[in-house]
Amino acid sequence: MELRTKRISRDAQRRNGLVKSGNSGGGGEGSGRGESPQKIAPRRGHAVLRWKCCKDGRWLGGIDPGRPIIHKCYTRGMFCRGNRRNFSRRVVLLAMFFAPVMLPGQENSAPRGVVDVNGRAVDPFHRTAGKLIVLVFVRTDCPIANRYAPTIQEISKKYRDSAEFYLVYPVRTETSQQIKRHLKEYGYELTALRDPDYGLVKRAETQVTPEAAVFAPDGRLLYHGRINDWYAEFGRSRREPTTHELVDVLSAANAGKTVANAAVPAVGCFLPDRP
Repeated sequence: MELRTKRISRDAQRRNGLVKSGNSGGGGEGSGRGESPQKIAPRRGHAVLRWKCCKDGRWLGGIDPGRPIIHKCYTRGMFCRGNRRNFSRRVVLLAMFFAPVMLPGQENSAPRGVVDVNGRAVDPFHRTAGKLIVLVFVRTDCPIANRYAPTIQEISKKYRDSAEFYLVYPVRTETSQQIKRHLKEYGYELTALRDPDYGLVKRAETQVTPEAAVFAPDGRLLYHGRINDWYAEFGRSRREPTTHELVDVLSAANAGKTVANAAVPAVGCFLPDRP
């Protein structure tokens, strides 16, 4: 009975592919001369041996003469070297195909360190969709920028429906309390931002204050430079400006026209530590 139990157990294990079967002539397991090389018997439903499943990307048949040729393999052999290479290529191609397309002007990441006067992080390029973004750079102690306060307010009210205006204070030493007093003193009703790390300054290519920068709704820089030609040079102003660059840019952008001058040097107070 014990011998029969062992034989049944060995037959069950052989069917499950757990025991090596040899061509023995009655000897013990793995014994006897003239034995053929031992092979792992595949499970029912599996195609062929793992190492015989594929070669150079081509499927092989059964290994024993009496076995039929099977064209499917459900063992790890189906991921042989040739197939792994093809599989990797397909993955790369799919990743490239479904990768998000980067729109023009979106190659720049969100500016770092930009906050409002209450210290909350703000990204002006993602607050209002479909509008132009206008950044006007000022500082609390610049006399030219302060003289432009009524003009900035007037232009912002005229184009409030098509453009979002921001006052940007880039000087690191100016505190939130100083900025709040400055807004109140000059009657500003615009959103004020602090830019101590010059994230917006660099993106707008600003050099002095006051200076304006106009961005398209998709983030492309359309214009940067002076508001108008009121100041011919530092300390010398005209009675009235003869050109109105910021107004011209906003009018052209709203009409879908190309901006004539994308950059006009401004006259004003230089920014500290700006190269």
